[in-house]
Amino acid sequence: MMDLPNCPKCNSEYTYEDGSLLICPECSHEWTLEGENSEEKKIIKDANGNALNDGDSVTIIKDLKVKGSSSALKIGTKVKNIRLVDGDHNIDCQIEGFGAMKLKSEFVKKI
Repeated sequence: MMDLPNCPKCNSEYTYEDGSLLICPECSHEWTLEGENSEEKKIIKDANGNALNDGDSVTIIKDLKVKGSSSALKIGTKVKNIRLVDGDHNIDCQIEGFGAMKLKSEFVKKI
């Protein structure tokens, strides 16, 4: 019998195989062994194709409208100490004068 890894989401030891998927009966998380390794190596790039890392500083390359605000983020606004997250808006940051924001990596360039 093959030793199956614990669930990466809830760390349950009761995982089982279903075809090419591994499934956790406790939290219903489904994953593949190959998928786990490729997710860790996911690289987020800026508008110029430079790889971004947590803690980098970036500038905004386009005026961006801010939902729920009458003002916009202007081109050239510097953002320090970014944090990369999963999702459509993959940069989490703090911008002076605006507060906490989520940005798309395609609208920034690395300083």
